[in-house]
Order: sequence, then structure tokens, then C-alpha cells
Amino acid sequence: MIIKQLASRTWFSAIVTSLMLSTPMAHAQLETLDRISVIVDDDIIMQSELDSRVAVVKNQSKGMRLPPDEILEQQVQERLIIESIQLQMAERSGIRISDQQLNQIIDTIAKQNGMSIRQFQQALAKDGVDYAEARDQIRRERIISEVQRYRVGSTIQISEQDIDSFLNSARGQTATSEEYRIGHILIQVPSQAKKTVLTKAKKKAEGLVKSLRNGANFEQTAIANSDGRNALKGGDLGWRKEAELPSLFADIVPNLKKGSVSDPIRSASGYHIIKLSDKRGGNEQLVRQTKARHILIQESTIRSEEQSKQLINELYQRVINGEDFAKLAKEFSDDPGSKVNGGDLNWINDGDMVPAFEKAMKATKKGEVSKPFKSRFGWHILEVTGYRQKDVAEETQRNQARQLLYSRRFEEELPIWLRQIRSEAYVEIKNEL
Repeated sequence: MIIKQLASRTWFSAIVTSLMLSTPMAHAQLETLDRISVIVDDDIIMQSELDSRVAVVKNQSKGMRLPPDEILEQQVQERLIIESIQLQMAERSGIRISDQQLNQIIDTIAKQNGMSIRQFQQALAKDGVDYAEARDQIRRERIISEVQRYRVGSTIQISEQDIDSFLNSARGQTATSEEYRIGHILIQVPSQAKKTVLTKAKKKAEGLVKSLRNGANFEQTAIANSDGRNALKGGDLGWRKEAELPSLFADIVPNLKKGSVSDPIRSASGYHIIKLSDKRGGNEQLVRQTKARHILIQESTIRSEEQSKQLINELYQRVINGEDFAKLAKEFSDDPGSKVNGGDLNWINDGDMVPAFEKAMKATKKGEVSKPFKSRFGWHILEVTGYRQKDVAEETQRNQARQLLYSRRFEEELPIWLRQIRSEAYVEIKNEL
């Protein structure tokens, strides 16, 4: 079992190469190159792995004060022990992250940081982090996250009464209130500015407002003209709840329509221009919904990728030839949540499905069946059965409250669970730090 665990380590090839050398000197060199740091159940942590992780922590500290080396190594070693326990749980439970899933995760991380994959790699290199090692660590962290969600998250139950109580509390009302995404441009004037300076600044602000209302790009206008702190971000102030709005804008923003630009607003700093880029929450939230049903065919131990593709094509032809979609879904679909209902997914909000499914659904007209397509879950065909606009404000508010309550309880339960699995594991520390 230990050898099986070693196969996933970056240093495995070096160990195998050393073991293939038959001379005593080779074994002596192996001992000086690396040694076992900790045994954790059926896994081992090597000293090189511990040293590497400590080095990463130091490189990423960005000048922050770290504890003495001995304490830091103990903290990192304990973190590796907890990781190992959870990764072994994942192995036993069959939880894995494929290369394709990992690529999607890394692409999302890069985009969230405003980077391409190439720029993300360069940023890691600048911090002294090897991209292959980073991929491995991201995979490990995502697997661990899935284990925690499965073992801890599945035990957390949020009742409708819990949600009602939270929404009726002052904290709940604040947390689920309407939010605004705001763009901001500031035409700055010095304190005690002369009237001619104020007039010039006002005219510039009025000219920008007119230009923006005629279709000029707000972000580019902000970058070129704004003196505000967020100018280089296109003036984006991010999402703000009404209580978090600057007092200067508090009476203006809620009265703006989505996408509209305010008149110039005078303050001691100069003239401000506000754009309401988006808003969410509140008493009305209309969304476009699509009613659809699908058949999912997945690759398995008894069905290859090619066989899965062949089967979905056969089912597509059978539907086109007039066979009942719901009956075929009940018989063949690999989606346990929908197959009992004839593949019915009920009403779906725009953006709720994975990109491949979303794209196929939007390209399919009401009453039509899509051609077979592939998502990360497998091969699908889908039928669109209806469209509607629905006010989901209350539903969104309750879902938001449920997520907030879930996150709070998860953060409370996770440390307890981690202490429990640590106490139940066999841990033998070989290198007393």
C-alpha cells in the first residue's frame, strides 16, 4: 500500500532510480538525499516534501513575520499530516480530479485574477513556484475540499424555520438586502479651488456624462479621465449593499436604473459620476428560465467513451424517429436525479448549468431536440419544453440565507471533524523537530 501511495509523489522517480542501483553506495546516497519524515496510516511524508512546503511558505510570506523555523516546520508538518489523512479518505471513496477538471479549475483561478494561463504560470515562477507542483497542490486542495464537503457538509441540515428566523433578524435583513455594482469617475479639484477651476471641472464632468449617455465605454472613460482610486480598474467599486454605499451616493444609487449614469455630484473632492452597472437581490428579480429534459450517457467500467458516444447517437435517432423521450430517459439515462422523471430538469435559470449544456440549451428551440453533445459529465441530448420569466427574488433571498447559514455551520464543524480524524489516525513522526 505504501508503494502505491508513493506513486503519486513527485520524488517517486528519483526513489525508483535509486532503488534500481544495486551497490551499497547507492543506498547510502539515498539515505543522505531523503528520509521518511512521518508515517500516516498507509502513507508516508518525506523530508523533502516537508522542506519543499516550508520553502513555499517562506517564499509566499511577502515580508510577513513568520515564527521561528522550528515552529514553522512543526506547523507545516501538521498540515501535511491532516492533508494526507484526507487524501487517503478520498482514495478509498473514489474521489478524483481528472486532468480536464483540473485544467478548468486553473483556468477559472487565472481568470478570477485577471490573467491568462501563461500569465498565471509567470506569476507562479516569479514567486519561485514550479507550475507542475502548483497543479499538483491545486488538485490536492480540490480533492480535500470534496472530502470535507462529503464528510462534513453532508451532515449539516438547514431547516426552513432556520431560514425564517435568520431572515427576520437584523443581521439576516442586512446580509440579504439589495446589492449594487457601481462604476465611479472622479474629476478632482483642489481644496479652496477658484471658481474658474470649479467651472472647468464641472464642464468636463458634464461632457463625460453626455458622452457616456451617448454610448461611450464607461471603463475606458474612467481609465482615461478619473482621478479616483479605482480608475485603473475602470472605476469599478464592486458590489455594495445599500448600507455600505458612501453617504454621498446613498440617496442616488437606489434610484438609478440598471445601466444608467448619474448627473455630476459635487463634493469637497470634486465632481463624481456614478454608473449603476448591475444590481441583485431586493423585492423583484426577474430571470429567464428554460424548462428542459435530457438523457445523459456516461463512460463507465463496462462502457467505453466510444460506446457512450455510439449509444447517445442511437438514442437521438430513436427520439427523432418518434420514440418517447421520457421513456428512453427512464431506461437509459445515467442521471439518477432526473431519469425517474423522464429526464425532466424542471425550470433552469440562465447560468445554472455547465457551459456545454448551457450552450446547447440556448441553441435549441422550444419543442426541438438537440444533437448529441458532450459536457464534463458525459454525452447528452436535451429537449427544450418551455420558457418563462420569473420573479425569483424571494427564492434567491432564501437560497442566500441558506448558504450563509451553511457556511457558518461548516466553519464551526470542520475544525471539530479535523481534530477527530487526526486523533483516530496512526501517526508516527520519524524526525522529531
